[in-house]
Amino acid sequence: MAMNICIVGSGYVGLVSGACFADLGNSVICVDNDPAKIAKLRKGIMPIYESGLDEMVKRNKKEGRLLFTRDLRDAVKKSEVIFIAVGTPPRDNGEADLSFIEHVSKEIAQAMPSYRLIVEKSTVPVNTGEWVEHTIKTFNKRNVKFDVASNPEFLREGSAIEDFMHPDRIVLGVKSKKARDILTELYKPLKSPIVVTDIKAAELIKHASNSFLAMKISFINAIANLCDRLGADVAEVAKGIGMDRRIGEKFLNPGIGFGGFCFPKDLAAFIRISEKCGYDFGMLKEVERVNDEQKLNAVKKIESLIWNLSNKTVSVLGLSFKPDTDDIRYAPALDIIAMLRKEGVKIRVYDPIAMPKSRAILGASVKFCKDPYEAVKGSDCLFIATEWNEFKRLDFKKIKKAMRQPVIVDGRNIYDPEEVKALGFRYIGMGRR
Repeated sequence: MAMNICIVGSGYVGLVSGACFADLGNSVICVDNDPAKIAKLRKGIMPIYESGLDEMVKRNKKEGRLLFTRDLRDAVKKSEVIFIAVGTPPRDNGEADLSFIEHVSKEIAQAMPSYRLIVEKSTVPVNTGEWVEHTIKTFNKRNVKFDVASNPEFLREGSAIEDFMHPDRIVLGVKSKKARDILTELYKPLKSPIVVTDIKAAELIKHASNSFLAMKISFINAIANLCDRLGADVAEVAKGIGMDRRIGEKFLNPGIGFGGFCFPKDLAAFIRISEKCGYDFGMLKEVERVNDEQKLNAVKKIESLIWNLSNKTVSVLGLSFKPDTDDIRYAPALDIIAMLRKEGVKIRVYDPIAMPKSRAILGASVKFCKDPYEAVKGSDCLFIATEWNEFKRLDFKKIKKAMRQPVIVDGRNIYDPEEVKALGFRYIGMGRR
């Protein structure tokens, strides 16, 4: 049964969710308070890069199932289910800033003409659902009936549409049978396992999931550091670990640390949530420490192969925090570039997608290049920061000829060490022999 849906917030989560709900046959209104973003979306211009999103948005816009507006009150009046997918940026102390959630909750309360189901889609700390309910009750002067629910997202940038349409599970945190029935019906076309909990458990599941995955990444990075010291190959170790069905092979790829908006932000928020209720989640603090250390390790590896850093040139391939996205938020590459520049290193960069967004941050401090081959001209070291497929197919003879020194520091372990060394490069990876 098709439903009328409002998605408040047209960022990564809101825009992908809105497009996917529309593609399932629902009528969706995406709301955002950024006039420039709404203007672009109405013209079919995507504010983010996500594989397949452009085509999906244009198709559903054309068929009249997907609309974009700044008018939240009108969207609330036309929609039975309202998803809140606004930003929850980190405060200086690591806590999530929930002021956007509060503001939206007030507006929804004042605009509801009849029963509405308000669903948390943003990543929020435990008890946020209670505050949303309290806020709506406070500003719901006409005592319109409503329900609040939690439906955390588990979308990976670069494969967000696939993750939405074929999820491992759908988590629904509800308080009433009506809310449960509405959301179960909405997600029925996906034919995926549905986990129904109370709202607090649903909120916890999101933070716990992301923190566990971050912990797995930091664990294999720590193992890679140990392999560097003992002369073992982390690729062999990771394979042996991952074949255990209790562990699994995913997220056992060592590198220069995790980035993006979710893992660093959610990890810090979960640590603060634990502290506020009197529990010292020391394990997660160590996950943060190991992740920060990986970026410094990368700089040390570069230094170990080219000696003094000052006045050297390093080519950085990859700026986004992962491939298949233009997201540079908390991208390890940017932190590593900053560390190298502090040591007097000249930086040349290339990324297939993320350079427009990177220019706004890096400005004239680095040389932006049209392709990998221009990026390595006169370079003392080629540093791989993002594992784009394009970088796995480079012409190494051409690369070597263009470089001042044939040095590769592979921050993502995308090359076979022996093959690269056989071509005359000095090579070092993360925990690789």
